[in-house]
Amino acid sequence: MQTSRHPLGSRPRIGIPVRLSSSSDPDPRVAEANDLFDYIVELVREAGGEPVLLTAAPTAGEPADAELKALDGVVLPGGGDLDPRLYGEEQSAVCYDVNPAQDVLDLAVARGSVDAGLPVLGICRGHQLLNVLYGGTLTQDMAAGSVVHNEPSPVHGAGPWAWHEVRVQPGTKVAALYGNSDGVTVKIASGHHQAVARVAEDLLVTAVAEDGTIEALEDPERWVASVQWHPEALELPAEERLAPFRAFVEVCRVRKQG
Repeated sequence: MQTSRHPLGSRPRIGIPVRLSSSSDPDPRVAEANDLFDYIVELVREAGGEPVLLTAAPTAGEPADAELKALDGVVLPGGGDLDPRLYGEEQSAVCYDVNPAQDVLDLAVARGSVDAGLPVLGICRGHQLLNVLYGGTLTQDMAAGSVVHNEPSPVHGAGPWAWHEVRVQPGTKVAALYGNSDGVTVKIASGHHQAVARVAEDLLVTAVAEDGTIEALEDPERWVASVQWHPEALELPAEERLAPFRAFVEVCRVRKQG
């Protein structure tokens, strides 16, 4: 990783809730999610931000507790499945790494950040979590369809991903993250088995896969956006990995300076 040109004091402080499940879990997806968390931290730092690891759920406050008030933005990373009871369903056997403590941490950070008016970027689980926070639901396990979203036998060198393209709608926050407000086609690293089912009333769909899977959401009233894919995937070219994080850090920098 290259060293950021921004001195530490000028960097926007970007909160990232830590992952609480151990990489020693027999399910290899847990260790993969923890590696991806580390990549996000590195990319935020390289993009000019100061990563702030959030280890405890913020307490209720107006609009948020002191820790959140000291931040300039938040990234909600990937990880295991949300407890389906959070969106009114019983947990099925297909769910993995359902961790109540992780749900408490991530939801409290997300809720406090939205209330505080912080820019928020959700990635994979973070995308699903924002939809649930806003009142939407999830599909606990996606049926096989015309687009492969979770590759059980990845090709050597392609990582643990299914790869497909997504067209992001023009004029959206995610399009801006990829440097083209007129809309952009993104080749995405996809590794999920769950997806947004009912979209929360206050969120807009900004990218959809060819099979109808909702790939990006945003709040039109606040800088809150999310993607189902993994922009931090190590198999992507270095500049493609860094670009959306650099753009998000810049959003947070503008807020910091304003």
